Amino acid sequence: MKEKVRIAGGQGFWGDLLTAPVDQVRKGPIDYLMLDYLAEVTMSILQKQRNRDPQAGYAKDFVSLMREILPDCVEKNIKVLSNAGGVNVAGCAAGIAEVARELGLQGKVKIGVVTGDDVLEQLDIFLANGVEINSMDDGTPLSAIRDKVQSANVYLGASALVEALGKGANVIVGGRLTDTGLTLAPLMHEFGWSFEDWDKVSAGTIAGHIIECGAQSSGGNCPYEWQSIPDMANIGFPIIEASPNGEFVVTKHDGTGGRVNVQSVKEQLLYEMGDPHEYITPDVVADFASINLEPAGENRVKVFGITGHPKTDFYKVSIAYSDGYKSVGTLVYSWPDAYEKAQAADKILRERLDRLGLKFDLVLSEFVGVNATHGHLSGEPSPDIPEVQFRIGVRGQNKADIERFTKEIAPLILTGPPSVTGFAGGRPKVEEIMAYFPALIPKSLIETKVEIVEA
Repeated sequence: MKEKVRIAGGQGFWGDLLTAPVDQVRKGPIDYLMLDYLAEVTMSILQKQRNRDPQAGYAKDFVSLMREILPDCVEKNIKVLSNAGGVNVAGCAAGIAEVARELGLQGKVKIGVVTGDDVLEQLDIFLANGVEINSMDDGTPLSAIRDKVQSANVYLGASALVEALGKGANVIVGGRLTDTGLTLAPLMHEFGWSFEDWDKVSAGTIAGHIIECGAQSSGGNCPYEWQSIPDMANIGFPIIEASPNGEFVVTKHDGTGGRVNVQSVKEQLLYEMGDPHEYITPDVVADFASINLEPAGENRVKVFGITGHPKTDFYKVSIAYSDGYKSVGTLVYSWPDAYEKAQAADKILRERLDRLGLKFDLVLSEFVGVNATHGHLSGEPSPDIPEVQFRIGVRGQNKADIERFTKEIAPLILTGPPSVTGFAGGRPKVEEIMAYFPALIPKSLIETKVEIVEA
């Protein structure tokens, strides 16, 4: 058993800093690199991509990244875990295998392929068998929106990842693997923890929660004395140094920017927080109220004393469904009377939309620079505001009405208040709305599968 395992967070979301995972691999010693690509809406986007192209449906950025770092990972024995497989895990694994062969790494790369999270094709079977799948938000039954569903994915925990590591995988890809599980699994594997040791499983889960959002725990997006955080252009992403007893240190590579301190770790711990005593994951119910933090040196925070409770009998399933269309348009008005002009433009546009007889579920106006961020708390605006962005959005079920709205923004330039500036984006786009339907499903209905693909 190792005395210490170093797990680096390299991606907080699909679209995060491209150089971060490369730096994590090359700027200091690590044992594992975890990469979190998926958010709830991402799965529906990937499903729509695959509907258009059966070869799509995964985060292709991940394959491009592996082309750059795979030789380093093989040389340094760094294992990579990711949920970049989206709704086409096999396609993602095939892409990695092809890259490995192109790099001359045949026989040196074993890809763990974890499936079982995608239950889109099983929904009708569940419903026919009387399985209750209701929205956790308002109790709406799945049957009410079944014909609009685009994707349905269960949040899988660490057990399948541990199995893949046990089979020798040094790159693991899956679909809707929990971000916390991507960190917990290496600790379970290396330290031989039992899945019934709730305190240690909770500690590994909290370690994963701290690094799941990338640099958000190492100085990024941190309101506490943010002006003094050094070298943000070279920000270091977080690393967990874990011990077999469940204690760990949050740190980052030497020579990188950003800051790891008690405050930065606290900021991330509060992310997505509900009841601190019951942070529910597929693996454990973690007690965030038990967490102790203390400084452990420069850019080092010790985390200890964590406890947890037995896991539940349910998986959470993320279902995305089509819920109409939306469009957002903007115009910028300059001084003098910028706010008054923007308000007048809003009134004129709304009157024109009414006269056209267009039907919308919602029309929302914001005045950026005045009250878009703080709403009624903003107080009375100064008459000397130099510029205001008028932003108006509509949503509705009739796509034709949304499309007509997009044609009514530009005419305001010459048929409304004076001094429009900064209009360079062209006609607004019509976008399909993906609504989120969170639900619970018995774990007994879900079967995961682990395969090893050798390059």
